[in-house]
Amino acid sequence: MKTLVCTTPGMFAYSEGEKPLAGKGRAIIKVKRVGICGTDLHAYEGTQPFFTYPRILGHELSGELVEFDEAPGFKVGEAVTFIPYYSCGSCIACRSGKPNCCSSIKVCGVHIDGGMVEYLSVPAASLVHGEGLSYDALALVEPLAIGAHAVRRAQVSAGEFVLVVGAGPIGLGIMEFARIAGAHVIALDINSGRLALCRDVLGIEHTINAATEEVAELLQAITGGDMPAVVIDATGSQKAINGAFQYMSHGARYVLVGLQKDVIQLSHPEFHKREATLMSSRNATREDFEWVIACMKRGEIDPTAYITHRVGFGKVALEFENWLDASASGIIKAIVEFE
Repeated sequence: MKTLVCTTPGMFAYSEGEKPLAGKGRAIIKVKRVGICGTDLHAYEGTQPFFTYPRILGHELSGELVEFDEAPGFKVGEAVTFIPYYSCGSCIACRSGKPNCCSSIKVCGVHIDGGMVEYLSVPAASLVHGEGLSYDALALVEPLAIGAHAVRRAQVSAGEFVLVVGAGPIGLGIMEFARIAGAHVIALDINSGRLALCRDVLGIEHTINAATEEVAELLQAITGGDMPAVVIDATGSQKAINGAFQYMSHGARYVLVGLQKDVIQLSHPEFHKREATLMSSRNATREDFEWVIACMKRGEIDPTAYITHRVGFGKVALEFENWLDASASGIIKAIVEFE
């Protein structure tokens, strides 16, 4: 089978490999779609933490189940997606029902080779039923589950003001699930095109352009002087993360979904007097995947609204670099299509 390997930062190479076999407790997926996410782009740039080369990228995917062992309830030929976070099952996080932050987690396409292949072997226990959804929709379940998990971590309640910093694919998913939870959502970004999508396609109530508008003043006006009860970062930008501490209400929760390599800095007195809560949100759980699929099936989320670019598997290496500049390319979500 053909594979696509990121050999070093900025370099891809196609190669031929052996089609995997379904061993004990394994399943083989014939890949149909792979979504490109920020992790993939950062890996290509050489800025992704916890990453080594060479690596086959890709963890947002859907495909046809062609072979499996120990997967009761699944059928050969059905459309599936999978949970790409492989946990140990025995560490303190796993024992506490948090396999998404397992102490020795292996994320497919990050710590181990991923889905830019024609056939992918995965643990049978990671399979997720397609529930009649399209391959396009199923390829977007994982990134949307990231957003669903962040909203669940934040314990968003109906009527709260939730500021989402970053209107990329993960941020858009966070907005969707905060909206479904009944919150008043505020989108903050510097990309006017993405903010327009928030308003015109997703129906987000409030949008602010940090490059051209006075953010703190607008947040005061929108929230009646309270400031947002929940702030969620989906940028992975040190400047954006540090700057958003000032936007919290008293008693607020600040959730970091975006990941960057440097030090977080904040004013301790300002943070302390608010009795604020700072937390991270990593990956997602099966519960989040199932919630995303349920919302898709009810029509509460239209996954196709995110897809702006498509490319065949054989042309990914030629197109990938063009997706690094979101402002120039207009990219939200690129989908790789397999024959």
